[in-house]
Amino acid sequence: MGREDVTPAVANIDESAVTVGKPKQRAVGVPAVAHAMQIAVEQMGPVRTGETLRLVNQKHGFDCPGCAWPEGDHRSAAEFCENGAKAVAEEATRRRVPPEFFAAHPVAELETWDDFALGQQGRLTHPMLLDEGAKHYRPVTWEEAYAVVADEVAALDSPDELVFYTSGRTSNEAAFLWQLLARGLGTNNLPDCSNMCHESSGSALTETIGIGKGSVSLHDVETAELVIVAGQNPGTNHPRMLSALEKTKRNGGTVVAVNPLHEAGLLRFDNPQKARGVVGRGTPIADVFLQVRLGGDQALFQALGALLLAAEEAAPGTVLDHAFVEERTRGFAEYAAHLASLDWDDVAEATGLERSQIEEVAALLLGSGSTIVCWAMGLTQHKHSVATLRDVVNLLLLQGNIGRPGAGVCPVRGHSNVQGDRTMGIFEQMPAWFHDHLDAEFGFTSPREHGWDTVAAIEAMAAGKAKVFLGMGGNFARATPDSAVTEEALRSLDLTVQVSTKLNRSHVVHGRRALILPTLGRTEADVRASGPQRVTVEDSMSAVHASQGRLAPASDELRSEVAIISELAERLLDGRDNAPQADWRAFRDDYATIRASISRVVPGFEDFEAKIDVPGGFVLPHRPRDERGFTTPSGKAEFTVNELEFPRVPAGRLLLQTLRSHDQYNTTIYGKDDRYRGIHGGRRVVLVHADDLAEQGLADGDVVDLVSEWSDGERRAEAFRCVAYSTPRGCAAAYYPETNVLVPLGSYADTSRTPTSKSVVVRLEPHGAR
Repeated sequence: MGREDVTPAVANIDESAVTVGKPKQRAVGVPAVAHAMQIAVEQMGPVRTGETLRLVNQKHGFDCPGCAWPEGDHRSAAEFCENGAKAVAEEATRRRVPPEFFAAHPVAELETWDDFALGQQGRLTHPMLLDEGAKHYRPVTWEEAYAVVADEVAALDSPDELVFYTSGRTSNEAAFLWQLLARGLGTNNLPDCSNMCHESSGSALTETIGIGKGSVSLHDVETAELVIVAGQNPGTNHPRMLSALEKTKRNGGTVVAVNPLHEAGLLRFDNPQKARGVVGRGTPIADVFLQVRLGGDQALFQALGALLLAAEEAAPGTVLDHAFVEERTRGFAEYAAHLASLDWDDVAEATGLERSQIEEVAALLLGSGSTIVCWAMGLTQHKHSVATLRDVVNLLLLQGNIGRPGAGVCPVRGHSNVQGDRTMGIFEQMPAWFHDHLDAEFGFTSPREHGWDTVAAIEAMAAGKAKVFLGMGGNFARATPDSAVTEEALRSLDLTVQVSTKLNRSHVVHGRRALILPTLGRTEADVRASGPQRVTVEDSMSAVHASQGRLAPASDELRSEVAIISELAERLLDGRDNAPQADWRAFRDDYATIRASISRVVPGFEDFEAKIDVPGGFVLPHRPRDERGFTTPSGKAEFTVNELEFPRVPAGRLLLQTLRSHDQYNTTIYGKDDRYRGIHGGRRVVLVHADDLAEQGLADGDVVDLVSEWSDGERRAEAFRCVAYSTPRGCAAAYYPETNVLVPLGSYADTSRTPTSKSVVVRLEPHGAR
């Protein structure tokens, strides 16, 4: 059963144990190793820890279930970071959640537990069903579970009453089958976690260079002359990226950090695998740090573009790559004319920066022969995010920094296979060619009408248009915006199905009936009728490689994601008109048969099986990177004209960004500390500039409610401890998922519809004042 000492109740919020010290000035190092090992041993024990961590991200091991940062050709014996070790430990834990646990704890009780308490119980072991009106989940057989799904699907009036959600931890093979099942049933309702994080990246890059993926390799990052890291905290979110940036610096490159917060990983990196990181001073990372205001990045990149154009005008032929611009781009004249009227007062208001600070970075651009811009959710989760990223591309195009060694765009995606999911067809609006290939491979006609993304799926559930939710991994209830609205929408459904490895809030926020289907993790051996199986993943830089777990499964009742999907498909598609002509049993028993179909549907996967036989796998084609060719309608890279936007916050209000603590990965909470920011023992904290606190009659340590303001009303998150912190005036920060309740469902990015989790207008009210 689960541990009883990790069951704090959400209803009894108490952050009195929180202590706040000075933020760290360096990341990783020996403390990171010690902390990772402490958690690993607590969860797995010493022997299992050694057996497991030695296989993480190795060519003949398994892919880390954490982030999507790539591995190089030459790998260390410890090719993982602190958060990777935590992610592996959470999955390979010895703790179990058997049927007896659910018999002892009614759902109403579990609903009061916080995310940390739920996650700490361990691995799910049996299929569990919550009957209508029941207080407890009860164990069922797999056949009974599949029958429940089949009955509910058969009762639907339309396949578009189904929602097929996908998390980025899903393998390529499972993702391909998941979308095939959805489309075989007749719907494109395929929301995924990408909708909530890097959808803005995909939208902007597809429009401007013709492909919604980054254009650089790991070698490019290590050899670039200039790397701009914007809206990203690699020390916590992608710690292995720091090793690459360390090489950038050792090779003579320069790093510019653009972020509202001073993050330890952007200041100094103590590489625990190098002597200088253990006993020396480590490596300073950011040569220049721009503490930009939330939402001010577009103004910064437009200002940098304007300065490059002014430098070219002053010294013609010395700044721009004229041959590249003239031969391979379109729209330069319009872009240049637009920036000629840039209002520098607006730039100052938007960014909070001095012009001299921006000019310092412009000088670095002028001196750089190869520039990369890396970014993460700090740039993608604003109303104007797509426009911001178009302006990032504009800046790079000016100097020909697409398709040149050591240069390009680098969206750093979060979850390990979120990019692969999209490649496999997890998207509510796949292009016509994908449907054509899918139809030819499986002899059916897939639906072409666009389906629901995440925001639209929640809206549909709330409106009664959706009846059944099927989640392949993840924690939908906590990953999504507007928590109260989302949870009410989930509760309105006839059936919620969660394919999961561990307990989370999505299991206690349920429909009229609910199923938990326990699945294998990346660390575990997957043995089918044809023998041991391997799966594949795609990292942030379009590299695809095999992953094969070795541990004995946490329970004999676990089934792989592929097996669950295949067995569901046999029951749900049996006898249906226009069903895919697929051998689901063969797919279940031998994953090579899935890869054979993928090789005929998705370009770049030809000879798929042979390519993953090569240790380290292969890299998918990327025309802008490989040929300096562009698959936009014009056949050229597109300069775009984007009106300058930035949040304008009313007096007495702050602009809040939601972010991760160091002891979490996405919605998984590993602990209550954020040691890099100096916060220990709690998560309900809000980071605010000391002058903003004083202006509102508050002080460090006061407890407040965060109240967001939107056109449809207010939302409240209670009892947050104020922490005076170095952040731009008018800006604040707090951890998600606790603050997702503040993000309005109707507030999302133009074009991409990504929730605006980095620009939430809030006011601070003393807790208990109302």
